Parts: sequence; structure tokens; C-alpha cells
Amino acid sequence: MNRRDFAKLSTLTAASLRLPHALAQNAAPLQKPIGFAAVGIGGISTAFMDSVANSKTVKIVALVTGHPDTKGVQFSQMYGIPKSSVYTYETFDQIRNNPEIDAIYIGLPNSMHCEYTVRGAQAGKHVLCEKPMAISSAECRTMIDACRKADRKLMIAYRMQYDPIWQQAFDLIRSGALGKIQSFRGCMLQSQANGWRQTKQYGGGGPMMDVGIYPLNGIRYFTQEEPSEFTAVLATRDKDDPRFKEVEQSVEWTMKFPSGIIASCGCSYGQFGPTTLSIHGDQGYIALNPAFGGGGIQLSGSAGSQRFDQTGTGKGHFQLALEGEHFASCIRNNNQPKSPGEEGLKDLIAIERIYQAGGSPIA
Repeated sequence: MNRRDFAKLSTLTAASLRLPHALAQNAAPLQKPIGFAAVGIGGISTAFMDSVANSKTVKIVALVTGHPDTKGVQFSQMYGIPKSSVYTYETFDQIRNNPEIDAIYIGLPNSMHCEYTVRGAQAGKHVLCEKPMAISSAECRTMIDACRKADRKLMIAYRMQYDPIWQQAFDLIRSGALGKIQSFRGCMLQSQANGWRQTKQYGGGGPMMDVGIYPLNGIRYFTQEEPSEFTAVLATRDKDDPRFKEVEQSVEWTMKFPSGIIASCGCSYGQFGPTTLSIHGDQGYIALNPAFGGGGIQLSGSAGSQRFDQTGTGKGHFQLALEGEHFASCIRNNNQPKSPGEEGLKDLIAIERIYQAGGSPIA
């Protein structure tokens, strides 16, 4: 693939992903938007609501919060939601009586994903659930079964899979421009303040269940394979740090795939560093940096005389809009989501094997 062909591929890929959003912005919708209830009003939920605020195919029509008199009032006024459509966790099941709600977006702590997915499906609503899907593969299977029984769609919010730059990387790998893929290297490092993610009760684990899932899912996505062998080291260097009383500080792991591809990964709650993902073939390589950010992702690399250099949009949260609009389209057209519940289950199976390889299985 020469540089001109790569540029053409980049343009076509980006356009294909932007097209639904662009059409939604510039053309009158044939039907009313798909109505979402945001369940939990934390940082990721507020980002999701903001990202779809101007969408023609997605609309926030209800809220579920433990703070109806504060957050409930603030966000209902922001999005024009009637007081009757602000629910608490105790009144959650009443969403079944609200025909404006087609789907729920779950931005709750990890340990609450399973319960509210099941209850949402039983209330007759489709479910878009944040990652990780749950805190165990058993919970993932429960969620899948509940949605299947209720004939409701279940999608996991892997926003990176909807990013145009990631799509270009996927297409470039599939084109053979890098030759036969040999290995991946990925890491996501954060020095994170103490919070619910550092508790077993709510987070279910440490950085692996949060930032580690990004390189894990990304590599699985690009290989289109499931890892078969694992090694892992779970470590806490700062044992007196209150953030690491219940969970590990850092995880380093390797994976081997049936094709022979190997991957080396790391994640941490106690380090500063870049978020990177590189893909290495026997004829060239590409790197994504920052690999997992909300925008401005740069794709670079080379293969022989070819040079790859592409930078994505810098607008924040647009990936959330793309995933939300994709799910709305799946609901409207009765299609299978690109990242269904089975995708989340496969990540949890891999995460459990990583913890087992590190000598600290998830309880």
C-alpha cells in the first residue's frame, strides 16, 4: 500500500464512521430519537449525556440517581427532563411504565452493572453498559441471559472501537501493509486519587478492571482472536499508600494467541506515563499515541518506504456519541451491536486468567 492508497483508505474509513452522525446532524430524522435513561450520574455518565446532547438519533429522557434533589434537579433542567422521569435506585423498576425510555445507559460502579442490566432488561429496556461489563464472567453470563430472555439488546461501551483512527488502524492491519502481525505492546498508566475503584466492593479489582481493559480489549479487537496463554505479575510497591489496601497498584502481563501473536501489556494506578498501543508486523509497524484518549489520537509508523501519519479529531467525548448513535441504530433497525455482551464476557474471561496467572484470582 503506497502513501496515496493509505490516505484514501484513511479518508474513506473516517467518512464511513462520520456518516451516520453527519446525516443525523444535517437531515431530519424519519423517527423520533431513541430515548435513554442515564443510570448513575458520575463522570462517565455526564460525559455521555454531554456527547449526545445535539444528536438527532439519541436523546436523554430520564435519569436514575441517588441524589434526586441535587444532581437530579441539575441535570433534569439541563436536558429538559420532567420531574416524573427522575428516578432513584429504589424506584428504578418504575422505568417500565415510561414509554419514552427505550434504553438505559449504565455508568455505575462496576459491581452494580449486573444488577441494573438485569433489572433494566426485565423492565423492557435495551442496555448500553459501561466497561468492564461486570466483575466476573459469571455475572456477564447472567447479564447476557437476562437480556436474551427479555429480547432486549445488550451492548458494552467500548468507545475506542468506534473511533475513526482506530478504524483506520484496523483496516491497515487487515490490508496486509504491515505484513504478518507478530506482536503488540500496550500500556495505560495513571496515578489515580483514592475512590471507589480502589475497593473490592465497588470496583471488583484494581487497575486491570479499569485502565487495563483498554489495551486488553484493543489487542483482542485488532487480532480478532482470543488469547490462549497468559503470564502476569501483580505488584504493590507503595504498600502504605491507602489506595492499595484492597487492590494491587500495577499489573504487567503477556498474552499469546493461537496464531502465534504475542502481546506485552501494563497498567497501573500509581504511575505516570503515556497511553500507547503499538502493532508490529514482519514488514512494518504502527503506533497509536495517545492510544486510549477521548480525541486527538495519532497514528504513526512505517512499512519500508511508506510512512503513516494521521491525527484524529481533538474534540472530547465524540467517541461516546458514535457508540450511542450506533446502539440507537441497532435498536431502530433490529441489528446486532458491534460490541455486544459477548464481547464484554470475553474480556472478563481474559481478566480472570490474568489474575490467576498472577497468583491472585478474583474472589
